Amino acid sequence: MVIASNAARTAAERTAPACSAPLQAGERWYAVHSLPFSEMRAQAQLENQQFRTFLPKRHKTIRHARRLTTVVAPFFPQYLFVVLDLQRHQWRSVNGTFGVTGVVMQGDRPGPVPHGIVEQMLALADPHGMLQTDAELLKVGDPVRLTVGPFAEQLAVLDRMDDSGRIRVLLDMLGRQVAVSIDSNSALPTG
Repeated sequence: MVIASNAARTAAERTAPACSAPLQAGERWYAVHSLPFSEMRAQAQLENQQFRTFLPKRHKTIRHARRLTTVVAPFFPQYLFVVLDLQRHQWRSVNGTFGVTGVVMQGDRPGPVPHGIVEQMLALADPHGMLQTDAELLKVGDPVRLTVGPFAEQLAVLDRMDDSGRIRVLLDMLGRQVAVSIDSNSALPTG
């Protein structure tokens, strides 16, 4: 029974952002390069070693054999973030972790991610690490990239926003602009 409760607690910890706790003195966020398609495996292995990690994710539409499938994909393919205190942690063990190529280096030492970048992504992420587009980042007339649906990865211009969380974008198709209504979380600002 203790094992089951520990397993349930571990599963709950993985769904909740373990990285949301504030950084302690000396701790910084560092980028970790992973093997192709191994970001989630690397994250699980690092968490098994008691490292705090953050893997920002997004929904992505894949086209294959005339089918569209929406999957969860890393926001930065082959990269995730880990909290390290270089004085306290054995950071070289990160390099030997399954699924990890290595910590992003600055010379012979790990290069920290500038302050505020990971923290801002954490603020935009839900408990599962899915980045949610903040409607305040989107402005009418700005270019956006569609992330989900049959027009995934297409560039468009934001035409209108409403209070229900939907937006209307203008796509260039066949020499004219076509209006498409989508969920606001299905578009990211490009500039």
